[in-house]
Amino acid sequence: MIYDISVTFRTEYRLLQGKTNSMEKILSVKNLTKKFKRVVVNNISFDVEKGNVYGLLGPNGSGKSTTFGMLLSTINPTSGEWYWFGKKGTDPDTLKKIGAIIEQPNFYPYLSAETNLKIVAEIKGTSYQRIEEVLKTVHLYERRKDTFRTFSLGMKQRLAIASAMLNNPEVLILDEPTNGLDPEGIIQIRDIITNIAKQGITIIIASHLLDEIEKICSHVIVLKEGNSIYSGRVDEMTADNGYFELKADNNTLLLSALNELQWFAVVNQDGEIIKAQIRDDASVSASALNQKLAEKGIFLSHLTRKKQSLETQFLELVKNTK
Repeated sequence: MIYDISVTFRTEYRLLQGKTNSMEKILSVKNLTKKFKRVVVNNISFDVEKGNVYGLLGPNGSGKSTTFGMLLSTINPTSGEWYWFGKKGTDPDTLKKIGAIIEQPNFYPYLSAETNLKIVAEIKGTSYQRIEEVLKTVHLYERRKDTFRTFSLGMKQRLAIASAMLNNPEVLILDEPTNGLDPEGIIQIRDIITNIAKQGITIIIASHLLDEIEKICSHVIVLKEGNSIYSGRVDEMTADNGYFELKADNNTLLLSALNELQWFAVVNQDGEIIKAQIRDDASVSASALNQKLAEKGIFLSHLTRKKQSLETQFLELVKNTK
């Protein structure tokens, strides 16, 4: 999987993230550890800044759900600490600022979507006035009178997001929100998350799906067997400079010229396209490369600079931490 560096961010709200927010820390996690019979979460630390979408990325069993459980005070940590909005731990006042979906949606099957949300509002001590708004946010307003048992899995998941939004939270926590959904359901959830993020709500998503994290999140925390092996922006996950895809009338001459230059670590041909991997210590633009090749009498019919996808970077990162 590859994507053009000119379209690094696939959703428009990500162009603003990290630039327009005040860099205020919503959450700060320090050396958090949880041991059951084995270490499930091992000394992880990361920060979450206001207005961004964070992905907690890792395979099943990597400690994602346990981390959320500790941050929401449903699981006691073995050691470590965390701060929500600058306050240590998670008290009832803090929970009022957080909307979370940690388990599968659990509503009364024979009651309507609207009635189920009224019950949630009663439990949370919030007004019914938000129900119409959140149902419209998750595109279920037209089905508000239908019973929960008639909903598809994707609709049930969307209703769960609506319930988490009832208290107008500053932070939304979602644990595997697209798990088990078909492609259409995944796209619907992705669009809903994108629209919620545009409202300035900070979102933390746990997922094992690399593609979803790449499309939705501005930042990522990568977990492997309970260890945090990376925390930072998605587009800065590695120091990789990317590579060029090139094509000329005479690819033999092009290959020779690229190998003579000191800019590339690896040059190889894949069909009619030549790929030139940029060295980590090299700085080269497409225009500079084009000019250098033109000086050698090589004129390109195709030149694109690309960057490795999150999937490729993730696999490299995991491989290097074995």
